[in-house]
Amino acid sequence: MNRNKVEVSKFPLRLMPSVRRAAENISKREGVSLNQFINVAVAEKLAHLKHEEWVVRRPQATSAGIARALAILDRPTGRPVAEQDRLPDGYVLVRRGSSGKRAARRR
Repeated sequence: MNRNKVEVSKFPLRLMPSVRRAAENISKREGVSLNQFINVAVAEKLAHLKHEEWVVRRPQATSAGIARALAILDRPTGRPVAEQDRLPDGYVLVRRGSSGKRAARRR
């Protein structure tokens, strides 16, 4: 078997008639086959579930980590600010403190 080929297996899938009709209608509107539509839908659901698992397992932000990140963002780069990155006149910075509460407004 060629290493670059992906083995595709057949899988009989039973869908409720109303679900199948809705999927067929959307797949036609999107210009893809029903099979492709179902493949993408399953892949999107798997990605969503994996993301939810990652969110639960990821390390929680700490006050020290947030302070370090903000310090990095506040460092001058030595380069002029690009025109598209300039803040509008009258902009007031509102930064949340490490406790998550809003800090005093800087002017």
